[in-house]
Amino acid sequence: MSDTVVPARDPLVPGRVRRTTGPVRIVGAGLLGASIGHALRAHGVDVILTDTSPTQLRLAIDYGAGRAEAEGDAPRLIVVAVPPDVTADVVERELGRFPGAVVTDVASVKLGPLEELRSRGVDLTHYIGSHPMAGRERGGAISARADIFTGRPWVVCRDGETPAADLALVEDLALDLGAMPIEMTPEEHDRSVALVSHVPQVVASLLASRFTDAPDESLRLAGQGVRDTTRIAHSAPELWVQILGANAAPVVDVLDALAADLSSFAEALRHPDAAGSRRTLADTIRRGNEGVERLPGKHGQHRRFEPLVVMVDDTPGQLGRLFGDLGELGINIEDLRLEHSPGAQFGLAEISVVPGVLRAAVEGLEQRGWRIASTTHD
Repeated sequence: MSDTVVPARDPLVPGRVRRTTGPVRIVGAGLLGASIGHALRAHGVDVILTDTSPTQLRLAIDYGAGRAEAEGDAPRLIVVAVPPDVTADVVERELGRFPGAVVTDVASVKLGPLEELRSRGVDLTHYIGSHPMAGRERGGAISARADIFTGRPWVVCRDGETPAADLALVEDLALDLGAMPIEMTPEEHDRSVALVSHVPQVVASLLASRFTDAPDESLRLAGQGVRDTTRIAHSAPELWVQILGANAAPVVDVLDALAADLSSFAEALRHPDAAGSRRTLADTIRRGNEGVERLPGKHGQHRRFEPLVVMVDDTPGQLGRLFGDLGELGINIEDLRLEHSPGAQFGLAEISVVPGVLRAAVEGLEQRGWRIASTTHD
């Protein structure tokens, strides 16, 4: 694994050097595995796919994520993209079958599989756990996309025994897929994803579950806020049972703290006129403001954006015209959210821009006949 590899030219982007040379073997042709396959294939890398489900494998191959394994395959890098409860089994098998390859897994929990492998006495010299912080609400090869890793963090869990060349293979994979490699220990990773991924899933699911018995009249009032806070509730229960079970302790720590905060907030609302109650409510909202401001923006940047909401007629071509007008004004769209108004023939486009161009955007769009519903300065 210490042989020097000459980087290849990337056929997708002329002039750019492709770091990953392949062959790359991907075990698990679901959403993540097939998406990695699509991204690597777009860069001209030979991708070998395998999956315990013949249907899933056939779908991934038919959609162009890679090819079936063949006699004599000698992968340099193996990506294990299987559910957490079988990750250790598959990693052990791949290390034994291909002793000359580097094996990484992309499971959403890192400590559990590592401890299981260590308890079995598996030689982990050429194993590096990793986790791309990317995904979609829908799973499977049919939902795979080559661009879901772009601008997303990709955690790499190395240890003191990891050869530099092996680490480079995994980090090069992340970079070729447009992701940002971040080194963490497995413990740091699991605590972090409990806070920013696993507990948000639980909270979204709990909130959305309140809708099951709600009157239709109430749900017809739902706007973008409730859709934003429950978007990830539409996820696969089978997968999340595995993820939450594998990372139970860190998730429980965050849930216990959140439950205490909820109890304190509810108590203040029970007696809103009592001394200190309004301060409790205000402090909670304020701390939420502060927490949101700490979240990285686009491409991981700590950069603030300002939103403006534009009313868009529900007719063909209107969004294209809006984008064109913003382009003529020289204004970049940093983020976009769309909301259709129930019972109305228009929608609301919330566009985020850098603060310095907000006024120019509003004035320029109004001069072109657009109706501005609101801005942060309203």
